[in-house]
Amino acid sequence: MQRLYDFLRRHPTWVDSFWAVFLLGVTCANFASVNEASDRRWNLAAAVPIAVALCLVVALRRRLPEKMLLLAAAMGLAQLVFDVEVMPVDFAMLVIIYTVAADGALWASRFGLIGGLCAGTLAQIRWPEERAGAVGGVLIAVFQTVPFALAWVLGDSLRTRRAYFAQLEERAARLEKEREAQSKVAVAAERARIARELHDVVAHNVSVMVVQADGAAYVMDTAPDQAKKALETISGTGRQALAEMRRLLGVLRTGEHQESGEYVPQPDVEQLDDLIEQCRTAGLPVDFKVEGTPRPLPTGVELTAYRIVQEALTNTRKHGGPNAGASVRLVYFDDGLGLLVEDDGKGAPHELYEEGGADGQGHGLIGMRERVGMVGGTLDAGPRPGGGFRISALLPLKSAN
Repeated sequence: MQRLYDFLRRHPTWVDSFWAVFLLGVTCANFASVNEASDRRWNLAAAVPIAVALCLVVALRRRLPEKMLLLAAAMGLAQLVFDVEVMPVDFAMLVIIYTVAADGALWASRFGLIGGLCAGTLAQIRWPEERAGAVGGVLIAVFQTVPFALAWVLGDSLRTRRAYFAQLEERAARLEKEREAQSKVAVAAERARIARELHDVVAHNVSVMVVQADGAAYVMDTAPDQAKKALETISGTGRQALAEMRRLLGVLRTGEHQESGEYVPQPDVEQLDDLIEQCRTAGLPVDFKVEGTPRPLPTGVELTAYRIVQEALTNTRKHGGPNAGASVRLVYFDDGLGLLVEDDGKGAPHELYEEGGADGQGHGLIGMRERVGMVGGTLDAGPRPGGGFRISALLPLKSAN
């Protein structure tokens, strides 16, 4: 049964043809029954072709709705001209009006509505009911017009419903595409952030390892204990860098998140002591002070603060010269966190702060500015009047809208 239903749904013209044949059979039976009576005779020479044409309208209504509407209108006019009264096959006019209202062109729908509203009145004028009187004739015309109006309303309602569902499907498809686009943008943003993380991790730890390696080579013969300590620092720093890089590369492969929604690792301001002690061990004197009352901060703010200090101290070791020193100030305000990192070295190259902060690999101060922008803060970086370099940042507790 289901296979038969699917077949008929794929071939609607066959269904329409069946009803067209049925309607023709009913009409022919009506011809025979009326002609047997003595009070009425059909003009079969005109009625039969008209009936066949109207059955054709039913059979082809879905394949050629506009043309079948014009054919039905022509057959209606032929009935008026050749005095062929209303017969069962005229039901085809209701069917075609419904069809063009649901699936036909807009002009066909309007033409069908106007023709349907006029059909009842024209039929009553052409074949008046003599015993009904004037008022009765008007009522009969209205009564005959109602089915045509209902057929058009049903078809137009179906058209509106289909358009509504099509609009919903289009909107759903558009939203799906937007979600896919947003997902791709989010993935790209996260990968860019991970690239910055990799830069910070590699640049900081490698610079520490290079300084320690140079120191170990210098004192290898004269102070083997110091050389051994330097080598231990290199080993520990290398392992730490490898561990962080493995975690970051694992995120790139799997896209997994922590429960907090941030990628690992996530250093915070409490780890600044370890970072600064590492820099001191590597030979960079750092003065670190905290002002205000320390308190928990949003994860993004703490991560940004840590990375800014890390990048600033790394730049000091890279560009400040052999005798450079640095100072770090961490200030807790009521509505944010302030950072000030200064050094007394020879300063960074001109292009590092004048041309967007690129350090040759697309990171450096550019990464700082992006991080600060993500939390709605401000960043100021440039040479100090008395020499050296200065980086200050203000990180609000709430991101800017």
